[in-house]
Amino acid sequence: MIPLNLLNLFFITSTLDDECEEHTGMKTYDVSLYKRGDLLEVPRTLFKHFGIYLGEDRVVHLIPDVLPVFTRERSIVGQAVTNDRLILGVLAKVASVRVDSVVDFAYGAPIQVNRMDSTVSVQPLTGEEVAQRAEKLIGSVSYSLLWHNCEHFVMYCRYGVAVSFQTYQFCKAVRMILFSKKMAFLSAVIGGFVVLYLGTMTPLNTLLTVLIPFTIWMAS
Repeated sequence: MIPLNLLNLFFITSTLDDECEEHTGMKTYDVSLYKRGDLLEVPRTLFKHFGIYLGEDRVVHLIPDVLPVFTRERSIVGQAVTNDRLILGVLAKVASVRVDSVVDFAYGAPIQVNRMDSTVSVQPLTGEEVAQRAEKLIGSVSYSLLWHNCEHFVMYCRYGVAVSFQTYQFCKAVRMILFSKKMAFLSAVIGGFVVLYLGTMTPLNTLLTVLIPFTIWMAS
């Protein structure tokens, strides 16, 4: 239950499906502001979600979804992805590149348009090229929170480079925490306490006591 609640923080703007449906029902979007091939970006609790606007109130996006593993019935799979389907998709590492309405895509959140254009160093493709790339990828795909997510999808479609700035920032933060001088010192202290607790030096605890702090120290 705890891991599922943690995943809720990453992906869901509200913890109850009914609340989300009520919220999105109240939120309206002016689709005349979006052009075919625009990169749409909406905030989640800890990360952001991305999609490509296709026109006529349609957004194609990569979203974790476990349901297509069990059925190909379009009337079922085509319904808006619920929290449970999304979280189970993350755990099973399966997703869909699918088309939803702007309301279902945004999930009640504000939408930013083409913000990445000012971040990346390459020029975006034409709107039609972007949309066609996205449309060709519609269907079931593998999913990885860090290495193949919705940001990789839209970056490839719009700029031709499948990268994720969110992944980079996350890995950078993890590196700063794990591979720091303080962590090297802490691991050495813990290793020392393990040796004292066991009352003997074995190849295993010697390895843990010396090699791990040394590795962390050199990587910091």
